[in-house]
Amino acid sequence: MKVILIDEIRGLGTRGDVVAVKDGYARNFLIPKNLAREATAGNLKAIESERKKWGVLSDQEKVAAQKAAESVKGTKIVIQKRVGENGHLFGSVTATEIADALEAKGIEVDKRRIELAHPIKTSGLHDVDVRLHRDVSVHIQVEVVGSGEQAAAARARHAAPAAPAPAAAPAPSPEPPAQTSAPAAEE
Repeated sequence: MKVILIDEIRGLGTRGDVVAVKDGYARNFLIPKNLAREATAGNLKAIESERKKWGVLSDQEKVAAQKAAESVKGTKIVIQKRVGENGHLFGSVTATEIADALEAKGIEVDKRRIELAHPIKTSGLHDVDVRLHRDVSVHIQVEVVGSGEQAAAARARHAAPAAPAPAAAPAPSPEPPAQTSAPAAEE
């Protein structure tokens, strides 16, 4: 089925594109969510007039995204998670948690705009891309730290230097080991 996209859909196309998709995908997802319209002659004419509006709207969105990128650029957020042995997390840091941490700093970013190249499953510093517009992307740093006493214990284990080896082994005692005898039978 051919449809006209009303909104940008990653992997499919941008506004105004006429694309061929499976019938079920169009009828059950794209059209009910108002992401696309069926490509009929009437809809194609209507879309032609809307393309000019979308061009202006796209330019405005890009300018707004560039302004937002300046406020987000270089931001470092800290997320606390439960940490196990060797700095591995129980679970992983999600885009929702990153969006919530940004919102706590006063920066509004939709969680769908946060692109994790791979799941964050270790503590430490990680670089994350935030795609605010198809042409505007910024990098932020996410520091994952352990929470509670488990993290303090893990940091202490990793930060503490290895115990020095004893200088000399203790000398063996000159006494022979005590011999055990069988218990005497009572009369």
